[in-house]
Amino acid sequence: MASNTVAMPAPVCLIENSSTGQLHVNQQALEILSQIDQPVVVVAIVGLYRTGKSYLMNKLAGKRSGFSLGATIQSHTKGIWMWCVPHPCKPGHTLVLLDTEGLGDVEKGDQKNDNWIFTLAVLLSSTLVYNSMGTITDNSVQNLHYVTELTEHLEVKAGDGNLDISSEFARFFPSFVWTVRDFSLDLIMDGKPITADEYLNNSLKLKKGSSKSTQTYNLPRECIRNYFPSRKCFVFRRPTSEDKMRRIEELSDSDLEPVFVEQTKNFCAHIFNNTETKTMKGGFTVTGRLLGRLVETYLETIASGKVPSLDNAVLALSQIENSAAVQSALTHYKEQMKERVSFPSHTQKELSDVHGQCEAAAVHIFLERCFKDENQRYQLELMKCLQEEYESICRKNEKESEKSCKALIASLFRNVEDRLSSGFYMDIGGYKQYKSDQEHFIRQYKDTPGKGIQADAVLKEFLNGKETMGNMILAADESLSEQQKRIEEDQARHDAMERDRRAIQENQKVLQQLLDDQERSYKQNMEQLLKKLKEDQKTAAEEYDRVLQAKLREQKDLLESGFEEKAKKLENDVRSLSQKKEETQSQSTLSKVVETVGNAASLFLPGIAGRALGVATSFLSRFF
Repeated sequence: MASNTVAMPAPVCLIENSSTGQLHVNQQALEILSQIDQPVVVVAIVGLYRTGKSYLMNKLAGKRSGFSLGATIQSHTKGIWMWCVPHPCKPGHTLVLLDTEGLGDVEKGDQKNDNWIFTLAVLLSSTLVYNSMGTITDNSVQNLHYVTELTEHLEVKAGDGNLDISSEFARFFPSFVWTVRDFSLDLIMDGKPITADEYLNNSLKLKKGSSKSTQTYNLPRECIRNYFPSRKCFVFRRPTSEDKMRRIEELSDSDLEPVFVEQTKNFCAHIFNNTETKTMKGGFTVTGRLLGRLVETYLETIASGKVPSLDNAVLALSQIENSAAVQSALTHYKEQMKERVSFPSHTQKELSDVHGQCEAAAVHIFLERCFKDENQRYQLELMKCLQEEYESICRKNEKESEKSCKALIASLFRNVEDRLSSGFYMDIGGYKQYKSDQEHFIRQYKDTPGKGIQADAVLKEFLNGKETMGNMILAADESLSEQQKRIEEDQARHDAMERDRRAIQENQKVLQQLLDDQERSYKQNMEQLLKKLKEDQKTAAEEYDRVLQAKLREQKDLLESGFEEKAKKLENDVRSLSQKKEETQSQSTLSKVVETVGNAASLFLPGIAGRALGVATSFLSRFF
């Protein structure tokens, strides 16, 4: 399947923020995303306005300019802007950069709007960069209060037992990077040097106590720790003097402070090498096309006054994408069959072999694109459509063969037909001549290629239609005795029976091939499906394990910090995550799929009746 991307020369607005605070998707941006079939790595940056977010995003794009920087106290970026570029370190991937409107813009004065901008940045990204100025203080942490309000702006269905909301969020939330700009302190704590990551983790430490002020202090820290288990911090010195900052887009690295240049390079290297491909809940890979549909889905929900549901978004997208995957696969099959099949085929197996290859490719195309195909509804639809299309092609093949054979007979038998019309054979010795001419015609017919699978059936039907005329010629031939005539009649009956036998044999061979084709179709579908499901199981297990390990680290840190009660509360999550991880790797899940597909497919693939379970079980044994 072709992997398409788009290298944008400059950013475009993805989500427009109107003067009334309404968010609208930009159709130009959606058109760009719709052309990207590659998996996307999405990096979004958020933070207070006028903190230099756009500069970092331009560096990630490998450009000095692009996202608007500005040099005044006014916020330049409105809404969410997008820049798609080829990923510098991951071939076959597109890097999507999202620069968001500055939070806390006094000109806007709408905190609800800020909440939606922040929420969308979380939902759409695989790495979320939070940009702030100076140092990480309690005030800067409190400025990230948007994270404490995510539960009010997101909905997750309770379908994972005893898992709390933080574990659900941690499964699909992006990795978190805090960038601190114009950092002027030395990274030293208790007289010892520390890393930027240690500086961040120290800033996120909880306070003991149950007072309201302590709860207010701890709430954003707990949310960051629980929702974003993967955290990283980068500090940046001031890049240059204040007067040069006004024209920073024009400056080269040699004009900037060397330490700032090095810090920026380290930041970019981390983003390029560590940001994962964007996935949806369930571990499903997001392409540019899917990202565009996610944006539409979320904005439509927000505009309706509802809260975006992650499960509903995945379900809605899966229905759209899986329907498109069926059509894409079916179109590929039709185009390939049209290109590769010449009518009529010499044998049914010749047609069958081409069908098998084209069908396997179509199933692969479908499975590469589909996701969350519950009960394999869409794959069964594809199987049925492919079978119906193949049956249609087989019928056309029969008709073309019949047409070709009849045309050949009309040509080869013309001289005999002329003699029949003139009464040439109704004379003494006429039957011998008629029989000789007929045998010559049959030899010519059999020796002519390109007749197809109806060759024997059409010949039988034609010769059977000439039996009455043959009997009349035989009766009129006075050169033959009655005994010789009886011998000739017996021979004619024997020849007719032999033609019937060959035609029946040919038909049975075709029917058996069609049944074999159905069994092969089922095998191909099951083999590719089970391989995909096994990969999905592995992805889901890794997703649960990632959150599980994060919970265990958090639990250990809480114990070491003296928060025994909080650490104890995590026990339930740890057990539930371990159980979910084991369930995702269960063979019973795949066995149910095998049973479902086998039962449903038997309705339109009679060739697998009674054998579907055995065939699928043999495939299952390869995976366990």
